[in-house]
Amino acid sequence: MRTFFPSESCKETHLKSINPQSWLQVERGKLAKFSSESASSIDSLIKVPEPPILPFFKPVDYVQVLAKIHEELESCSPQERSNLYLLQFQVFKGLGEVKLMRRSLRSAWSKASTVYEKLVFGAWLKYEKQDEELISDLLSSCGKCAKEFGAIDIASEMPAYKKLSPHGVITTNEDSCPRTVSFRVADEKIACDRQKIASLSAPFHTMLNGCFTESFCEEIDLSENNISPVAMRVINEFSSTGLLNEVSPDLLLEILVFANKFCCESLKDACDRKLASLISCRQDALELLECALEENSPVLAASCLQVFLRELPDSLKDSQVVELLSNTTRQQRSIMIGPASFSLYCLLSEVSMNLDPRSDESVHFLRTLVDSAETSQQKMVAYHRLGCVKFLRKELDEAEQLFEAAFNLGHTYSVIGLARLGQIRGHKRWAYEKLCSVISSSIPLGWMYQESSLYCEGEKRWDDLEKATELDPTLTYPYMYRAASLMRKQNAQAALSEINRILGFKLALECLELRFCFYLTLEDYQLAICDIQAILTLCPDYRVFEGRVAALQLRTLLREHVENWTEADCWLQLYDRWSSVDDIGSLSVIYQMLESDAAKGVLYFRQSLLLLRLNCPDAAMRSLQLARQHSSSEHECLVYEGWILYDTGHCEEGLQKAEESISIKRSFEAFFLKAYALADSSLDASCSSTVITLLEDALRCPSDRLRKGQALNNLGSVYVDCGKLDAAADCYINALKIRHTRAHQGLARVHFLRNDKVAAYDEMTKLIEKAKNNASAYEKRSEYCDRDRTKADLEMVTRLDPLRVYPYRYRAAVLMDNHKDKEAIEELSRAIAFKADLHLLHLRAAFHEHIGDVMGALRDCRAALSVDPKHQEMLELHSRVNSQEP
Repeated sequence: MRTFFPSESCKETHLKSINPQSWLQVERGKLAKFSSESASSIDSLIKVPEPPILPFFKPVDYVQVLAKIHEELESCSPQERSNLYLLQFQVFKGLGEVKLMRRSLRSAWSKASTVYEKLVFGAWLKYEKQDEELISDLLSSCGKCAKEFGAIDIASEMPAYKKLSPHGVITTNEDSCPRTVSFRVADEKIACDRQKIASLSAPFHTMLNGCFTESFCEEIDLSENNISPVAMRVINEFSSTGLLNEVSPDLLLEILVFANKFCCESLKDACDRKLASLISCRQDALELLECALEENSPVLAASCLQVFLRELPDSLKDSQVVELLSNTTRQQRSIMIGPASFSLYCLLSEVSMNLDPRSDESVHFLRTLVDSAETSQQKMVAYHRLGCVKFLRKELDEAEQLFEAAFNLGHTYSVIGLARLGQIRGHKRWAYEKLCSVISSSIPLGWMYQESSLYCEGEKRWDDLEKATELDPTLTYPYMYRAASLMRKQNAQAALSEINRILGFKLALECLELRFCFYLTLEDYQLAICDIQAILTLCPDYRVFEGRVAALQLRTLLREHVENWTEADCWLQLYDRWSSVDDIGSLSVIYQMLESDAAKGVLYFRQSLLLLRLNCPDAAMRSLQLARQHSSSEHECLVYEGWILYDTGHCEEGLQKAEESISIKRSFEAFFLKAYALADSSLDASCSSTVITLLEDALRCPSDRLRKGQALNNLGSVYVDCGKLDAAADCYINALKIRHTRAHQGLARVHFLRNDKVAAYDEMTKLIEKAKNNASAYEKRSEYCDRDRTKADLEMVTRLDPLRVYPYRYRAAVLMDNHKDKEAIEELSRAIAFKADLHLLHLRAAFHEHIGDVMGALRDCRAALSVDPKHQEMLELHSRVNSQEP
């Protein structure tokens, strides 16, 4: 979202054009020393933009909001469920929880009570999974249907018109009326059965059987009613058969208009459904939707809409589609999407903002979203989102009104928009006081202090940023500001140390870019190219220096100033970085190797493994797909297909691909995949022997040391689970001989199981000394020492990676054991404030129950069940606490 909502400081006009080459005209290998000239160079390179205003729903107490949603879901009507799950989606989106967001969307889809909701949420899930067409194809190749969010047969989902007997219609004696009536249309007469035509609608019944002259006429002129003779014949046939057979779309439209005019509901319904069945492409939908809205044809309107939604985001690049969808009245929206207008325009505005948040289309969709909002929370979402777009477009007065409306409704986060507007208008002091007022009157959060830091200087600014990091260590701006400030003071070591703090647990592109700028300033081009190659691995189209220079261009220029590595050099470098658990460095080496003639499938596969370790699942999947695309043989391709299926939750199909690969050729990767998937999918202890055999088969096949070390490590783990400690130790020792550093952890476990905690502690110390990323090693070592050293190790874990939850839980448990109830709950609360974690919420709920705070326990139970609705222990605790509710 950083590229969508840049701050004002990113968008300065008349900026001096950037010439990357001018920074690189130095002798290769030259190391710069700070001088008076380098200070200006630093300022030109190192700019930290203000943090963006995120267009998300961000309640101050998200736990309370999630708990309230869960409580309402327990008792609401079926018609309310989808909207509640959509609100839950908005909360998780504000927290950056992608998996939980998708699960909420899936729940909204599965609990939909109308075809309209099923249509919107099915299209939304399809849009979220737009890069997963390959997975559907792979599942199909395994004999499994994957068209989960396929097109809906809307006509079958909507109730057909039920003919009712006319009430209150004045009639004469039908026997006295002529049996046949002829309708004159132009120069033709169409003979019809009077009573069958009369049965089409109350107006026809009154005309033909009432007190009007026409009731006794044998011929009635309809020439002035915009109906053709051929259409009238079709209507006559329908009055007898109730069917519309082979009728052209143009004729159907003519009949639809006529049926609407004369209130022939059954005929209109038949035309509505028949036209809907004829839609085959976007152009058909474009031609028919306007008519559907004018003639109040819900089946046709929804069918047209479905075509547009299933083609997102491409359909929103069609100006005709945008024109139709962005200029609808409430009545037209009711025809097209029934009660799901807010859900629809949530989706359309999100897609439009992803394409271009400043566009007129985004504004139009968001205005409709505002108009569709009914509850206060829906209005908060809509006002804040539209305020963000108006702010980007520099339509400041409207932005202020929208942020103010959202803020007054209770969306505290919208104060950021108000403060930025105050600063732009020269009211910096007012902006600061506004933030201070919010901080003093609500739960203080990291973003509040981060924002207040923008409106003060010197030590106060530094203090606010330190507080922001203390409350929410995942915010990138405080680290970037501090690092840049230190670099400007020519304290390069401290600057690098500061930016490395966050890169140690969060691979943020903007932080990598800043570190790249530091290395560029220091003229350390080898490390600079390492970071730019890592950036390009994560985002091939990334642009640096506030979006003005392609990262790829800078990399090309940097190549002239670093030593060229041979393929052998690259492999050695990769071994070194892999062994020292330098994942970013390993990514960079692989990026460089992909330019050589080396087998690209293998390299992309290695890249995907690193990206998974770095918690970049989307980039990892892209690399896996590239591995498949560049595979050199069918058996290799099958292995990568198996991993793609396994990583997306299709374990059985992944196993199937591994077996197909083995049937073609016995290979290390095929056996490894089969062993890995089998170990993960089977709870049967007897499968351990099969996994051992498969890993032994893998080790007999040719492979490089990187992968063999992993296989030995996995084999050691299986032996440990089987109680074969000597065999496990042999595996770990052999893995260490080929520099698989993580095997220290397995060997430490063996020592521990042999009741040698000192040896286990020493083994983990070796891993800590070797590994560049070692937070997990400190955490594991904490299990092998006394309480004081455990506490020290876990404090180190929190410093290195504050997203790891075990240290908070351990410290809280110790405090609770020491009867420090308040401190224990506070320890958990400080982590829960920035991480929606089931285990943290579960433990805090148990603590609340222990001290008799039933409402606090119930709140945490409900919030935890929003994170994982099927967690058995949580369900039991919730049931127990719920029975105690006053």
